[in-house]
Amino acid sequence: MVSAAEQLAANLTFSALAKSKELKKRIWFTLGALLVYRLGTYIPLPGIDPAALDELFRPQAGGILGMLKLFSGGGIHRVAIFALNLMPYISAWIIIQLMTTVSPALEQLKKEDEQGPAMNQHTRYLTVVLAAFQSYGIAIGLEGVGNAVSDPGWFFRISTVFTLTGGAVFMMWLAEQVTSRGIGKGTQLILFAGIVAEVLSAIPEIFELDRLGVLSVGLILVAEVGLIVFMERAHRRLLIHTNGGQSSHLSLKLNTSVELPPIFASSLLLLPTTAANFSASEGLTLFPHGRPLFLLTYVALIVFFAFLFTARTVNPTEVADNLKKEGGFIPRISPGERTAEYIDYVLTRITVVGAAYLATVCLIPEILISYTAVPFYLGGTDLFVAVSVPMNMIVQIQGLLAPQHKGLIKKPNLGRRR
Repeated sequence: MVSAAEQLAANLTFSALAKSKELKKRIWFTLGALLVYRLGTYIPLPGIDPAALDELFRPQAGGILGMLKLFSGGGIHRVAIFALNLMPYISAWIIIQLMTTVSPALEQLKKEDEQGPAMNQHTRYLTVVLAAFQSYGIAIGLEGVGNAVSDPGWFFRISTVFTLTGGAVFMMWLAEQVTSRGIGKGTQLILFAGIVAEVLSAIPEIFELDRLGVLSVGLILVAEVGLIVFMERAHRRLLIHTNGGQSSHLSLKLNTSVELPPIFASSLLLLPTTAANFSASEGLTLFPHGRPLFLLTYVALIVFFAFLFTARTVNPTEVADNLKKEGGFIPRISPGERTAEYIDYVLTRITVVGAAYLATVCLIPEILISYTAVPFYLGGTDLFVAVSVPMNMIVQIQGLLAPQHKGLIKKPNLGRRR
C-alpha cells in the first residue's frame, strides 16, 4: 500500500506547490506562530538569577525536571514567560473530557454543542485556573532555591502568577489559531517544535558519549522510528459487500488515538509534580521519575487514554447504521446490532495491540534513560511525537493540494473504501 507521504514525495513539484495559495498562507502562518513561540521561551521572568536556576536543573536533568524542560521547549529551564507552555491547556482538556463521562449534564451539553464552543469555553476557564495554580507553585518554589530570586515576596509571586498564566493563555490561543489557520493541530505542532529544538540542542551531548554509547543511541533511534512508522500505517480491513454485488473494505487504524495517549499521559503525570519538584525534595522521593511506581502509572495512563480516545473516535453503532443505510454488510454478519457488536469486538482487539505498542515505545526508552547513560532527550513520548506529528501533517497537506491539483497526487487503485 502506497502511503500519503510516498504519494506526495513522488508527485510534488515546486511549481505545483507555488500555485497553492491556501497552502502557502497556512505554511507561512504556521512558521510565524512557531517563531513567536520560540522567542517567548527565551524571554525570562524579571528578578530571576539564571546561574542559580542552572544549579537546580543540573543534578536532575534526567528526571522529572528534564521532562518539564522538554515539554516546555526549554522555557521552564530558563523560567521564561512561556514556561508552562501548553501543559495547563492539555491537562484542562483531559479533565473536561473525563468529566463528560461521569457528569450527565456535561455529556448532554457535549451532544447539543455540535461545534464545540461551549465545551471549549469550559476548557479555557479551567486552563486559567490550572495555570494560576502551577504559576503560584513555581513562584513559591523559586523563592526557596538559594538565590534564584533577587527580591522574594508577594510582589514577585503576584507578578509571576500573572506573567506565567498570561503566557499559558497566549499559548492556548496560539495553538487554536494554528489549528484553524495553519497546518496540523496546533497543540501537537507546538509540542513537536519544542521537542525538536531540545533534541537538536542535545546532539553535542550525545556525541560526547563513547563509541558504544553513540552506536547504542543510533540503534535505538532507528529501531523505534521504524516501529512507529510501521505501526502507524497498520490497518485492519473488514470486507464489506453491497446489495449490488460490489465489494469494498472498512479500514480500522491499529492506533486510532495516534500520539494523544503518550502526550496526555505525560502531561497528567507532570500536573501534580510541577510545584512539588520546585518546592521540596519530598516530591521527588514520593513519585520518582523512571522508578517502578512512575513507570506503572505511565503505562496505565497510556492504555487508558488509548481506549478512551478510540471509543470517542469510532462509534461501532454509528458505523453499523451507516453501512445498513448504504446497503452494505459484513459477510456472515447480520446488519444492524450484530454488525455493531462485531465491529466493537474487532476494534477492542486491535486497540489492545495498539495500546501495547504505545506502551512499549514509550516505556523502553524511559527504562534505558533511568538505568543507563542514555540522554533524556530520547524519551519515548518525545520521540513518538517527533515521528508521528509530521506524518499527520503530510496527510493534511495532501488534502489541501488534492482539490487544486487533481493530477498532483495519484491515488492508488485500492477499490472503494468507506
